[in-house]
Amino acid sequence: MQTLIFLQAPGGNAGMIQMLFFAAIILVFWLFIIRPQTKRQKEQNTFASSLEKGMDVVTASGILGRINKIDGEIVTLEVGSKSYIRLTKSAISKDITEQVYGKDGKKGPVETTD
Repeated sequence: MQTLIFLQAPGGNAGMIQMLFFAAIILVFWLFIIRPQTKRQKEQNTFASSLEKGMDVVTASGILGRINKIDGEIVTLEVGSKSYIRLTKSAISKDITEQVYGKDGKKGPVETTD
């Protein structure tokens, strides 16, 4: 006895549904990953351009210091009495600086009471 199996070809709308699903994945990717990252990068760039002499800042590696001199993209931080380090503006973290010093970046470190 022979058994015949007939496979039905997908309908004409299957390609359209796959395309819509793919477009939905790209939209979700853009909304949850690309858009927030560009917003954070824009805020970081604005913060870096607003740096001025005398501001207390924190670098991305956790070094605390006061801006002593700004020469283009190079910032000189005073990290102790007569101790200076040079680094780029992009090495200064907006997020960590705001956590430690507050929004204006000019007060001393936040003291916590335990």
